[in-house]
Amino acid sequence: MDKKLDSQVLIDGLGQAVLVFDSAGKLLQENQAARIMLGKDMDVVRAEGWTATQVMLNTRVANPYDRVENALDRARESGKPARFHTYRSGEYLPCWASFIKGEKEETLTLITVEIPDWAALSELMEKFIGEVKDAIENTQGHIDLIMQTIKTHKASDTVETVGKRIGGFVRLIDIHMHRVGRLVTMMQRLERIRTGTLQSDLRDRRRRINVEEFMEDLLEGLDEVQLLDPETDEQDYRARIKLQVEGQPLAGVSTAELTVVLQDILRNAIMYSMKATPVKIEVRSVNNNEAVQFDITDEGYGVRDKERERVFLPFQRARQPQIIGEFGYGLSLYLCKHEVEAMNGRMWYKSEEGVGSTFSLTVPAWRDESAASSSSKS
Repeated sequence: MDKKLDSQVLIDGLGQAVLVFDSAGKLLQENQAARIMLGKDMDVVRAEGWTATQVMLNTRVANPYDRVENALDRARESGKPARFHTYRSGEYLPCWASFIKGEKEETLTLITVEIPDWAALSELMEKFIGEVKDAIENTQGHIDLIMQTIKTHKASDTVETVGKRIGGFVRLIDIHMHRVGRLVTMMQRLERIRTGTLQSDLRDRRRRINVEEFMEDLLEGLDEVQLLDPETDEQDYRARIKLQVEGQPLAGVSTAELTVVLQDILRNAIMYSMKATPVKIEVRSVNNNEAVQFDITDEGYGVRDKERERVFLPFQRARQPQIIGEFGYGLSLYLCKHEVEAMNGRMWYKSEEGVGSTFSLTVPAWRDESAASSSSKS
């Protein structure tokens, strides 16, 4: 069947708002999502074209990097869509600016605005409130039991016996506090994504990193973080992790955010595989040295075919007994994917049930600004 779909039909089927302007700044095309998002402002855009749209997109945008004209400059220099943010209805929305060719080889300006679904934030708030309530009630109960143990222990009880009783309650308190702390961190990460501050933070913190040295430091630092839930059986997971770095890749990213993402992926790889099996990390330059790719492979339980689409959705967990048996919120991969994309990277996975999974991500390679500038002029 060789049918060419009408372009309006195609863009009306998109979940992003789409606006197309000609070289004179006149609005040529819009889609249904744009009409819904802009409402009455759509009349102004139709009447005044690019001039009104530029003002609207830049309203309350303090960071010069996120102004639409600067995004278009980046798109013109790179030949690729450039990301920026606009403020509307109380939140910062991610956008893309790019140039496309019209029917008569005319250069057209294309603006797309993503309309994110923040239901995940509402659900996270509900979980957080419930978790905090449970933690307060349970912790207070454990403290009462500790006090009772101290007051009522028998004279014949040894220090070791009393210590074991109290130690059990302390461990339960530690579990509650650890889980509340994780939820707080997830809320902070989600809020940075929602408000658009994550991407500006990533730009400000972007550094040249030697990936091999970074990975060695990350693995050594695992001893200083509580990677797994305190209820998980203790294990020497460091010994399971095997690192292989090909060449000497250099990345241009924020080490703090990349560390959090890799820790989350490693946590899942360790939790959802047998203790004796290895977890492999392979790193190499890809795309003609424009990006650095990380592959984290486990020999774990894998993902069922019918659950593949749920992996990057918020609060979705696989239903295998081995996975349900481990504590988790089903949110970390959702956050990781958004954070990697905010780094101008990509995240994906492949998996086979009963064999294992490989989660992969790319981040931009480091490019010396003077070299990048000279190459763009040549």
